[in-house]
Amino acid sequence: MSNATSAEIAKARRNWKEDHLGMYLGSGGSEGHIIDVSDIGGHKFTTTLLLKYVGRKSGKTMITPLIYGDIGGEVVVVASKGGADHHPAWYLNVADSKELSFQIATQAFRATWREPKGAERAKVWDFMVGVFPPYKGYQASTAREIPLVMLSVAEPIESFKQ
Repeated sequence: MSNATSAEIAKARRNWKEDHLGMYLGSGGSEGHIIDVSDIGGHKFTTTLLLKYVGRKSGKTMITPLIYGDIGGEVVVVASKGGADHHPAWYLNVADSKELSFQIATQAFRATWREPKGAERAKVWDFMVGVFPPYKGYQASTAREIPLVMLSVAEPIESFKQ
């Protein structure tokens, strides 16, 4: 693949993320919750949430759309960054944050979070690979252990606004 083609794909994916976030927020969550990611190896009906956190350097409130799974009453997101050798910025911000919230479709929640360890982590990882199969390849492409973030609802809040 040429550098030009690679740059075009990266730009299209960046615009896709912005478009998806705009659609999710603009509709109040009635659109954007379920997406088709079969073109990149995922499933036709893949669930996404919005994760809201505060930037550790900027202090700004940020919202990131992420694929999620629900296991054992907790919501799980994966800090894969497509298998890059460094963690995504959203994960670093969450790891440094006391305030965290998420929205699934039209419902939003203040949340606590944790990272599973050991046998639990292996079980949750396998589950999330079922949710989005490319995660397996992402892990194979990096030496870092891709973090899993498990969210627990603390209380309902108003849905996110643009």
